[in-house]
Amino acid sequence: MRALVFTAPGEVEVLDVGEPEAGPGESVIHVMSVGICGSELHGVRDPGFRVPPLIMGHEFAGITDAGDAVIVNPILSCGDCDQCTRGSRQLCRERVIVGIGRPGGFAERVAVQTSALRPLPTSLGWDAAAMTEPAASAVHAWALGAGTPGMRVAVLGCGAIGLLCLLTALAGGAATVDVTDLSEARAEVAARLGASRTEPTLDGEYDLIIDAAGTAETHALSVRHQRPGGIAIWIGLAEREAGFDAQALVRAEKRVVGSFAYTDDDFSKAVAFLSDWDLTWATAYPLAAGAEVFTRLMNGDLQPVKALLHPSGMEMPCTAG
Repeated sequence: MRALVFTAPGEVEVLDVGEPEAGPGESVIHVMSVGICGSELHGVRDPGFRVPPLIMGHEFAGITDAGDAVIVNPILSCGDCDQCTRGSRQLCRERVIVGIGRPGGFAERVAVQTSALRPLPTSLGWDAAAMTEPAASAVHAWALGAGTPGMRVAVLGCGAIGLLCLLTALAGGAATVDVTDLSEARAEVAARLGASRTEPTLDGEYDLIIDAAGTAETHALSVRHQRPGGIAIWIGLAEREAGFDAQALVRAEKRVVGSFAYTDDDFSKAVAFLSDWDLTWATAYPLAAGAEVFTRLMNGDLQPVKALLHPSGMEMPCTAG
């Protein structure tokens, strides 16, 4: 079969690879649509958790050998530890993520644990289904921020996660959702989706700020523009530097909370949301173009808000979202 393989630092290639073999408790998935995550672009450029050779891809949906249409929750956990038993499988110390610790969805077919499969609603197309994973991350960030109707919200960064955080906040009844991005094109998408205001930076105070960029500069903004007693949720991973004024947290009882992935409940809520959301800002490409698309994304000379790959040549039983 064909797969997009991370072969060396800064390099990905579309290669012929062996067929996946399903072990006990596993299923083979024919991948219909898979998203390219910004973390994967960073991971190839500066390898860390992802070790080549590796078939990446943790945002995907497809069809089992039995013909069932499914979405894959890529977080595999032990199921028995303190974190798993309290419903926080994403924080399991033994977690493995499909596409990072084992082969993922950048391939025509992939073997995954059957327990990771979630049924695909008939209302959801393949491309929308492939965006469940990042949407679940946005739902989780909103929950960690104790998002409630009437909040003044800001979202820093209008990439896919930022736009999904915007949509989640709007669905949660936020009074206003201001967004920032240096890209006029992405800011225009945010405005179309319902952002109250789109600017290169923030002005004023907010109850909740979601940093979907994760740079030292946006970290600082997320603290500076919280109201006293407000909260910032850091979900972006662009830089390691904290960059914020720690004394400001003390003097105004501000809070910063990290947000990693999602719970099973967040994943289910994301599936329910997606069929009602405008996702036309995502762009799909064939797997054959995967190496070129990935490399150009990594180098910054291709800039769709969200890129998806279509690995399988099978007929699609659902319309794309």
